Amino acid sequence: MFTIGVFGIITDDKDRVLLCHRRDFDLWNLPGGGVEAGESPWAALVREIEEETGLNAVPVHLSGVYSKPDKNEIVLSFFCQVTGGAIQLTDEADQIEYFHLDRIPSNTSPKQVERIKDYFADKTRTYYKAQTGPSAIDLINEGKI
Repeated sequence: MFTIGVFGIITDDKDRVLLCHRRDFDLWNLPGGGVEAGESPWAALVREIEEETGLNAVPVHLSGVYSKPDKNEIVLSFFCQVTGGAIQLTDEADQIEYFHLDRIPSNTSPKQVERIKDYFADKTRTYYKAQTGPSAIDLINEGKI
């Protein structure tokens, strides 16, 4: 058994990426989350983006497939386009902001930073990578983020 995670890369007209600051940890990450039973990855992504940001968005391009073999997890990252809604704070996010690639906060999940950098390195490519090592939560608990 493995789990599937989905995350949206949403940019603005200044080519900044949207990040959400979690309420439960001092951590920034892309909007997204887990695929629920009976749900397609793209439907889960649309749901998660709306739940976390208040935005309506659609996936446009699969930008990465990331295997986390030590966690039995597959993570899909999609470039998404906003189609409506408005940014609003939620039960999951206490801050939502756009950041330039060189200004991403240091307390952003390192694996998500890698996915963001992959997207900006070649916006037309789909990356296939394994991501290993501790999770962002583990790094926070160890005082490394």
